[in-house]
Amino acid sequence: MDDNTNREDIVQLDSAWLACCAHMALEEGARSCLLRSRNKLEQDIKASYLMDHMISDGVMTVDEEDRIRNQVSISPQGGKPTRKDQAVALLELLLRKDNQAYISFYNALVKERYDDLANLLHDNLPHISSDAHKNSFDGYTPYVQTILSEGGVPQRPVVFVNRPELVNRVREKLYRLQKEPGWVTIFGMAGSGKSVLASETVRHHTLIEECFPGGIHWLSIGQLEKPDLLVKMQSLCFRLEQRLESQSLHRPPTSLDEAKERLRFLMLRKYPQSLLILDDTWDSTVVKAFDIHCRILLTTRNRSLTDSVSGAKYEVEVESGLNEAKALEILAVYTNSKPQGLPEEARSIIRECKGSPLVVSLIGALLRENPTRWSYYLRQLQQKQFKRIRKSSSYDYDALDQAMAASIEVLPVEHQELYRDLTVLQKDIKIPAKVLCILWEQEPEEVEDILQEFVNKSLLFVDSNDRPHLYSLHDLQLDFLVEQNRSQLESLHTKVVRQYQRHYKDGPPTSGDKECLYWIRFLIYHMAKANLSQELYSLMFSLDWVKLKAQIMGPAHLINDYVEYGPILDKENSEVRSQFQEFLSLNGHQLEQRPFPDVVQLALSQPHTSEVYRQALLQARDRASKGKLYFDWLNKSAVESLSRLVIHPHQGSIYSACFSHDGTKIASCGASKTLRVFRSTSGEKLMEIQAHDDEVLCCAFSPDDHLLATCSSDRKVKVWNAERGMLLRVFDEEHEEQVNHCQFTNTTRRLLLATCSNDKFMNVKLWNLNKPSSQNSLFGHLEPVNHCCFSPDDTYVSTSSNDGTVKLFQVSSANEWKTINVENMFPEGDEEIIVKCSTWSADGKHIICAARNAVFVFDVQTSDMLFEIMINRLSMLQYCHACPTSNLLAIAFSNYAVELWDLEANKKMADCSGHLSWVQRVQFSSDGSQLLSCSDDQTVRLWETKKVHTSSAVCLKRDSDVLFNDEEIIVAAADNCNRLQVRDGRTGSVLFQSEEKLSRIRCTCMSRELSAVILGQEDGTVQVLEVPSGTILATLLGHTKTVLHCQFIHNGQTLITSSEDTTIRVWRWQSGACTVLQGHKEQIRCFSLLSDSPGDTRLLSWSFDGTVKMWEAESGEKLQDIEAHQEAILASHVSPDGCFFATTSADKTAKLWSCESWKCVHTLRGHQDCVRSCRFSWDGKRLATGDDNGEIRLWSVKDGSLLKICSRDCKDGMDSLHGGWVTDLHFSPDNSLLVSTGGYIKWWDVERGEALQTFYPTGCRLKKIHVSTDFSTFVTIDSIGILYILRRVA
Repeated sequence: MDDNTNREDIVQLDSAWLACCAHMALEEGARSCLLRSRNKLEQDIKASYLMDHMISDGVMTVDEEDRIRNQVSISPQGGKPTRKDQAVALLELLLRKDNQAYISFYNALVKERYDDLANLLHDNLPHISSDAHKNSFDGYTPYVQTILSEGGVPQRPVVFVNRPELVNRVREKLYRLQKEPGWVTIFGMAGSGKSVLASETVRHHTLIEECFPGGIHWLSIGQLEKPDLLVKMQSLCFRLEQRLESQSLHRPPTSLDEAKERLRFLMLRKYPQSLLILDDTWDSTVVKAFDIHCRILLTTRNRSLTDSVSGAKYEVEVESGLNEAKALEILAVYTNSKPQGLPEEARSIIRECKGSPLVVSLIGALLRENPTRWSYYLRQLQQKQFKRIRKSSSYDYDALDQAMAASIEVLPVEHQELYRDLTVLQKDIKIPAKVLCILWEQEPEEVEDILQEFVNKSLLFVDSNDRPHLYSLHDLQLDFLVEQNRSQLESLHTKVVRQYQRHYKDGPPTSGDKECLYWIRFLIYHMAKANLSQELYSLMFSLDWVKLKAQIMGPAHLINDYVEYGPILDKENSEVRSQFQEFLSLNGHQLEQRPFPDVVQLALSQPHTSEVYRQALLQARDRASKGKLYFDWLNKSAVESLSRLVIHPHQGSIYSACFSHDGTKIASCGASKTLRVFRSTSGEKLMEIQAHDDEVLCCAFSPDDHLLATCSSDRKVKVWNAERGMLLRVFDEEHEEQVNHCQFTNTTRRLLLATCSNDKFMNVKLWNLNKPSSQNSLFGHLEPVNHCCFSPDDTYVSTSSNDGTVKLFQVSSANEWKTINVENMFPEGDEEIIVKCSTWSADGKHIICAARNAVFVFDVQTSDMLFEIMINRLSMLQYCHACPTSNLLAIAFSNYAVELWDLEANKKMADCSGHLSWVQRVQFSSDGSQLLSCSDDQTVRLWETKKVHTSSAVCLKRDSDVLFNDEEIIVAAADNCNRLQVRDGRTGSVLFQSEEKLSRIRCTCMSRELSAVILGQEDGTVQVLEVPSGTILATLLGHTKTVLHCQFIHNGQTLITSSEDTTIRVWRWQSGACTVLQGHKEQIRCFSLLSDSPGDTRLLSWSFDGTVKMWEAESGEKLQDIEAHQEAILASHVSPDGCFFATTSADKTAKLWSCESWKCVHTLRGHQDCVRSCRFSWDGKRLATGDDNGEIRLWSVKDGSLLKICSRDCKDGMDSLHGGWVTDLHFSPDNSLLVSTGGYIKWWDVERGEALQTFYPTGCRLKKIHVSTDFSTFVTIDSIGILYILRRVA
């Protein structure tokens, strides 16, 4: 910059201005600006350069310059002062000087090219009036000082922080009194700073000159009796008359009426343009005494005082608390320190008192005398020891408790009793008037009048934005009430409970309005505080209460109740408490769905020994007797509960979730662009932030849990205050591509944040949060880096990249230490090797890397691969994390699974099944006791490490066959080890288990007549096995691709199979004779006999080639061949009478065909997606079709008209109406009911098209359902291999 640049920025100091401001204190705006900018100024300025200019301007002496140059260093070693020492001293001096010095300092910054620092000060430059010769500007001129001094206006307190927004609001109201008399009322609760605000408002030259040239007259009122009020008025009359030099003094008025008339004369005739300030006014008697048609500014706790007086009226409400920055500024000035240098207790004190100016000032004054007692005074606040927070010369009360009590004592006695009832409220909770109507047994209008009185006296706050209005207490008011009524707390809470029970004797409120919400949320709290244990037990151990509260409040509040009041409930029955808590924890994500699920049906899935199940079964039987449908899960005892808690925090995929280091919180983020923090015990939401402009890919807690970091596809890294959700840092300029991962160091010894991105070169960075730019960039990877993590001792950071390597960098030097070539562990090929992530063993000696479908364990020192964890998976690894306290490793897969492995034994220890989509992240808690996983299924699951399934747990594949023999239910299905199992469905006992097959089993069928079972395999092999011996009766070779369907006919003598190889084979399996039905061009997923008649061997087949064919199965002759659809045929069904068959297709249509003419009778249009399934009713009058959007349609077979769309308007929180494709449909024998499968099982009323019941399996993607002939028993297997035998409750 040359000498001519920015000259317009330099403020000219003419002689008139210097004369005006030579004796002025530094304006508060300028002072605050210096305090805010102090840290940056001290870091960057060179004091010696600036002082030359300031000496030239005459605002600094040579002696002052010498003291700054030669002061003793503030460093521990002492010695010669540093540049920073001199900067600190210069700013200390500047804060003690005036406006002229501030402007000179600003000009010096401009001249010395500190443009960025000058910009910080520019907006707060003291205003220079064009009438400088009159000493008139918007500030505290000698003229203003004289006017206020004569009027008795108090000086600024020793410690003062400006509140410009409030000051301007009051001034705006005062300007309205310029042309007419009236009242401006400043109201607020005790200690909110009303008096200081009033005095500061009139400390303004232009306001006085234009509106109140007759002067400002201050009168401190307080709580007065009439004689004392007369004395105050006599004093004011004397003061006003004394200033009238031309008249002799009158005798003092002897009554209030006389004093009022005297003041009316003086204010109207002698001081017509003056302002009277009545400070700390309590009683309407005082206000009426001063109703003399003049201009009055009133400070009070009671906003209604002016209701009974004449004239224009204006109000300004003073918020009860300062913001954190203002409050810190007060404490900093009191303790002679900088706001940023205050201890953490300072913020805790401000939070505890909600920024109350009174409390902050009281404690600040105490700390000035005892600067080491931060923790002591914080404890006094937390313990409500108000009597010990005392001693402030600027306030009328010796201690905080006296100030609070004074506000209550002015209430009528009966209202004091009612106010005492508010002791039972919880902090920060707003209560509707209707609740107090019940508590006080009064009419709503009466209660509203009482509450308005409390509000008017600043004893209560009202939220007028809500309808109906909601009322709340300030924390200090509530703390005071609790302290005052400690001995009566139990009886006060008992009163609340008894009044509730009396009012709701016929049943709890269910309206969902504000009153209902209060009772449902806080009734348990009041019972616990009232020590009403029996009432608490009966409520908390009631399924009806669980249903009510979950529907109105959501499950998290309920779970939190069982956690918070667990110690009380456990005294009655810890097992029952645990059963209810477990039910909610595992079904919470279902209870968040809308429409709200049937809680009784959900509870029927609980263990038979559970009290939750017992109550559900009783209710189900009662309702079933009245026609309601319920289904009991018969074989649930064979299924162990896996997750400890299931949470549904976001809409959309969850990409990252992490424990806080103390284990009490979990943070999650994902596609919703939000960051959410919730309790790890209950899932209760603590905080939600709209964190980024794009998907949030990772989140991480700092080691002390004070900070949260997030990174995103928007290329930004952000750091948040973990308690309040306040954004602290944004790093948005260095990463040019999406930021994939972020992690803090493991200790706070040297806190750093590591991030990695898709950038080409500078893709790994280390950030010091005190610096605006990265501390280091780690060079080495030339491809995107997916993951980064610190070693346990923070010596190294490992990075995992698309280049097939893991690199280890030294944190101290940012130099690459070594490279581990993970891609060398795979056979050579064209496919790129992407290393997804790496994790360190607990001792830091091993590093574990995940790539493709393998996990490799390397020695850190030698880089040798020690062993590979053999993952027998078709899916890809998504993530892995090593337990910080043991040898366990958690692995997340794209096939929805989570596995636990023992690294020392190289053995799988557990399968954690339950997620319904890709698992994106796993993490152990710091103590290793818990594991969390998050998924694209929008859930976070918590697992107790010691309680999950061991590797011996068996899950079944969805391709199954079922035989119903009276009460016996036999199930055949392949298991996860590719063995065929035949089980007793009711008991879960294994009747037969084959050896493990080399080729995957894809279909099975049991013979009713023979003790035999078929299995079809992926390599085309078909085997017939004897049950239970396992003897192979036949191995049938012929299919060249996967066998998709198999079926016995002719009393088990003949076997039919279809395959991906486009053929159907009819086997005389005992002889090996085979007839091949050829003609389809694509895979044949299924087929059907045209009738159940033993002599009818006609076979209907359909294929992805869009054709339907009819065959004579015995001879192999093709009888019919039609091109039914333009796209793949997905399902077909023959009507029970054999007259029609239906086909459904990927072309979004279904068609009805005549079996006699083979003509299309009706084309059924309307589905918006692939039509996946179909079924005729038993009477042949209706056809049900289901599509991939979860929609079910009912059609008339007679004319093809649409009869019903099943519950089209009941779309729930899943992606479709049915949680997925509708894969199977069955009518009841009387055709009144329909059961369907998709993401879950639904039963429908056929006539009305309404859902009657829903069963939610643990997994999803049900493939088919087997139904008993009497429509009472239903069998299916879900995507995670759990078998369900459901029996209708009678």
